[in-house]
This record gives sequence, C-alpha cells and structure tokens, in this order.
Amino acid sequence: MPVGTSRPLGLLLRRVYDVFVAGTYDALALGRYWDIRPSHGAVFRHLEDGGSRVSVIAARAGMTKQSMTYLVEDLAALGYVELAPDPTDGRARLIHLTAKGQALWTEMIRLNGEVEQRLQGNLTATEVAMLRDLLTRLVNGLDKKATADRPMQP
Repeated sequence: MPVGTSRPLGLLLRRVYDVFVAGTYDALALGRYWDIRPSHGAVFRHLEDGGSRVSVIAARAGMTKQSMTYLVEDLAALGYVELAPDPTDGRARLIHLTAKGQALWTEMIRLNGEVEQRLQGNLTATEVAMLRDLLTRLVNGLDKKATADRPMQP
C-alpha cells in the first residue's frame, strides 16, 4: 500500500476478524473440537434459536444452497446439528443445534472472548466501549435495511 494511504475500513475489519477466527479455531483444534473447521462457522453464525432452513442460512452467508448443505451434512454426521421437519412447511427441514453443538457454540463464544481480551490490550476501556457501540449501531442499521429490503412473503 502506498505511503500516506489510509487502509480501507473493510481491510481493517477483515484483519481483526481474521485474528478472531485464527484464535478461536486454533484453540478448538487443540481441544476436543478438533473436527471443526472455520468454514463450519458459516452455519453457526447464521443459525437462529428456533432452527433455520438451509436456504436461509446459505443466503445470509452469501453461499450457494449446495455448499451450505455440504457443511450442514458434515456437522450432522459429526453430531453438532440435527435436521427436523419444519412445522410450517412439510417439505422443508430446519437445522437445530444438538447438545454437542450447543456445547461447541458455548466454547466458541468463550474462546472469542479470550481473543477479545488479548486485542483489548491495544485500546483503552473507553475506546473498546466506543468501538463496540459503533459496530453495534452499524450492524443494527444493516439488519434493519436487510429486513426492509426483503420481499413480502405471499
């Protein structure tokens, strides 16, 4: 990058995100969750509490349904998720975390917190709170726009 050029926001956000991914998944690989890969995160990040359809989490992750199906089937074979009939549509199935999947999710959140603690050594407590507030506002605005942009369901 040329001298005097500020780095794009996306690049800065991606660098911090990469630190979180590496810290979390490297620690998982050393423990009892050695079978989990960073690509599996696309399922966990987009799964809703009441279960989600593959097509929905694929769209949220910006992936094809076929690629997401591969990840979901892998996680199901490993015992982290299960598929159950969707009560609103007999043709569809919902993905749910199993007890093993919930334990993994809890561990991922814990490890993410450890990475966050290490990164906070670079900022003051006030700066961390401000960064969290700004990012929360940004994400909430994106979520509102995404909801507003969705077509009405018949």
